[in-house]
Amino acid sequence: MGKLDLITIIIIAANVIISYKGFGDYSFFDRYKFQVGGVQRGEQIRMFSSGFLHVDTQHLLFNMLTLYFFAPVVVKLLNPFYFILIYLGSLLFGSLLSLYFHKNEYHYSAVGASGAVTGVLYSAILLRPGMELYMFFIPIPIPAYIFGIGYLLYSIYGMKNRIGNIGHDAHFGGAIGGYLITLIVSPGLFKTNLLMIGLLAIPIVLLFVLKKMGKM
Repeated sequence: MGKLDLITIIIIAANVIISYKGFGDYSFFDRYKFQVGGVQRGEQIRMFSSGFLHVDTQHLLFNMLTLYFFAPVVVKLLNPFYFILIYLGSLLFGSLLSLYFHKNEYHYSAVGASGAVTGVLYSAILLRPGMELYMFFIPIPIPAYIFGIGYLLYSIYGMKNRIGNIGHDAHFGGAIGGYLITLIVSPGLFKTNLLMIGLLAIPIVLLFVLKKMGKM
């Protein structure tokens, strides 16, 4: 992790300011959260605005800490413009996958930067697959690609079994966005990290196979 660049600071500040506005103003929160019915009525802004709202301070803090640790990897190895593209693109992919899986649930709603942040995380793993992550409850470092694959497999399990009040589909969609956009803007990875690209694609392919088989 290096020094935070200006664009990451701006994104974190935007999340904090808009989230705290939502904490104290329910009508604002309700107007800009992701909601299937609202999006289907033509309120597409919810696809993006929901990514800057959070349920509470803990939710906000977790997402911003994750962004704090992994954004510098993407900014340094790509550039600030591509980082913004990955962040916003992953946010959109997360909302699109949520809409795809919940299109018949008119009142389904969600908020949080998790899709965008997961996209940045997956991008960082693609760019630096050899880095190691430390978890609070595991005393040994975990290879980043193992964590990434495991996280998406858990997300599939969470989506299938509706575990917790968590938007697993937004997390998964964000990861897909981060994965695809990173490969588009950095095609040299196909020469240097082809095996890793294949491994990280496994849970993505599995999700759509399960959906095609009617098991999701």
